[in-house]
Amino acid sequence: MRRRIYWLLPDLASARRTMDDLLLARIDESHIHFAAREGTDMTGLHPANILQTSDVVRAAQLGLVVGAAAGAVAGVVAVLFFSMSGDAPHWGVAAVLAIVGAPIGAWAASMIGVSVPSKRLARFEGAIESGQLLLMVDVPRSRVAEIETLLTTAHPEGHFEGEEPNIPAFP
Repeated sequence: MRRRIYWLLPDLASARRTMDDLLLARIDESHIHFAAREGTDMTGLHPANILQTSDVVRAAQLGLVVGAAAGAVAGVVAVLFFSMSGDAPHWGVAAVLAIVGAPIGAWAASMIGVSVPSKRLARFEGAIESGQLLLMVDVPRSRVAEIETLLTTAHPEGHFEGEEPNIPAFP
């Protein structure tokens, strides 16, 4: 289980030094993400991707539930009003439509979620637009205090912005 630490850095030079320090502390590059103003040169940094900067994950989860529910409702309506043969309703149709509706709902919602900025990062928008860089580093719970101490001592120019205990499992 990992926790995400948020840290604001004032400029690119500081961000690059922080990246180097985290790599020396044996934090894998895939767990270090930087978000900056559009057009910023991110050479030497691991930029945050669409999974960290948009609401695509949350939207896909919501779409999965809504798609399954819509499929189940459509299946129940089909079973009740369009009985195929005999007197016994075929409830398997409702289950199949729920199973088919779930991935369709997840896909459709994720297409919308890709264009919606992450609600988790909304509080950093002003700082990012003013030229600061946001560091998001995902560390094991056992190393949170160690990494926070490293960042505080090695980079006093940065600002600790909190930690998040519930990061998505795969991004």
